[in-house]
Amino acid sequence: MQIPIKRAIERVPGGMMVVPLLTGALIATFFPGTPKFFGSFTGALFSGALTILAVFYVCMGASIDFRATPYIVKKGGTLLIVKIGIALILGLVFGRVLGEAPVAAGMFAGLSTLAVVASMNDTNGGLYMALMGQYGRPRDVGAYTVMSLESGPFLTMVTLGVAGLSAFPWQTLVGAVLPLLVGMIIGNLDREMRAFLSRAIPVMIPFFAFALGAGLDLTKVWQAGLLGLAMGVAVVVFTGIPLFLADRLTGGTGVAGVAAASTAGNAAAVPAIVAAANPAYADAAGPATILVAACVVVTAILVPIVTAWTAKMVGRGADEAEMSEDAPVVPVPVSRA
Repeated sequence: MQIPIKRAIERVPGGMMVVPLLTGALIATFFPGTPKFFGSFTGALFSGALTILAVFYVCMGASIDFRATPYIVKKGGTLLIVKIGIALILGLVFGRVLGEAPVAAGMFAGLSTLAVVASMNDTNGGLYMALMGQYGRPRDVGAYTVMSLESGPFLTMVTLGVAGLSAFPWQTLVGAVLPLLVGMIIGNLDREMRAFLSRAIPVMIPFFAFALGAGLDLTKVWQAGLLGLAMGVAVVVFTGIPLFLADRLTGGTGVAGVAAASTAGNAAAVPAIVAAANPAYADAAGPATILVAACVVVTAILVPIVTAWTAKMVGRGADEAEMSEDAPVVPVPVSRA
């Protein structure tokens, strides 16, 4: 007897990403002691996001042709500039209205310039790369090597006017892109290794998604209430539309732009870091942390769905046509074993 598990999951938009992610999030929320209770390999599945992602980087890097490097710089640079530009514009607008302090009362209580900028400024790199591994091109994954510059509090501090502070030691930056670069070198030196490693890309997506979901606490959305939910939706809308258009203008299908319309998990730590650097944001840091955490959860669920819908709407015809005009891509043989 056969049960069509894969077909059922794939009926959900972005199913291979969304279903495991929600499964991990539900377990983490309602049964948080599960990893510790079982331990061993089962526990490792809940806490292995970084390890799985590191392997994912190597395999994705192996599928990227060096001749696509100019495209990676153009794509990643465009998405980076647009994302930061949106956060800067909104920061200026909210800064004029609210200043550094949060809204004290009413339905917008807790909303602050800090919360808005921190939620808009940083893309969930793991989510972006996983989605591009499923719906985009290998070289689109490489675009995050440029977009990773937005990670951490530095650009948020710059946007808010806090100069001279940085959270980007060179070792961290190099460590973030080194697995991808190693994979690129291996794949370009040996086409057989490229084909071998490329097979693992779709297989790792649900495992990475589950581990990512296991780090999400759905109660954060409840704590933030409707304001947190609205902010998460706003991140997808206010960054997704410009990023989609920018991606289209630079020769893409728009899918990569939508996949970048999320809030990174480490963005939840940014408000506290900013407040430590500038006491003027001390009152805003607590509420901002909750709101940004809600944005992380909401965008992690919403972006895969919107990305899958966008990929379906734009189709792969244009994407395949572009690939045929660029550097040749080595086909991955299908195992018949």
